[in-house]
Amino acid sequence: MIYHIVDAQYVGNYTIHLKFNDGLEGDVDLKNELEGVVFAPLKELAEFKKFKVHPELRTLVWPNDADFAPEFLHGIVQIPA
Repeated sequence: MIYHIVDAQYVGNYTIHLKFNDGLEGDVDLKNELEGVVFAPLKELAEFKKFKVHPELRTLVWPNDADFAPEFLHGIVQIPA
């Protein structure tokens, strides 16, 4: 299956609540994923909060062209108990 994000809402700190096209829904904490040249600017919360769901790619993207593959995000979703 090809995963797509259908909705994303900021929760707090570096956590985003995601809904996927297969019905999976939960939170991803990206704090420990913000490494490297592209992701380092997102360590500033003001920049991190600028994410959106790309209308064609259907994954999280930021104005500096940072993005995460939807398959990666799907794999790290924490489902609420």
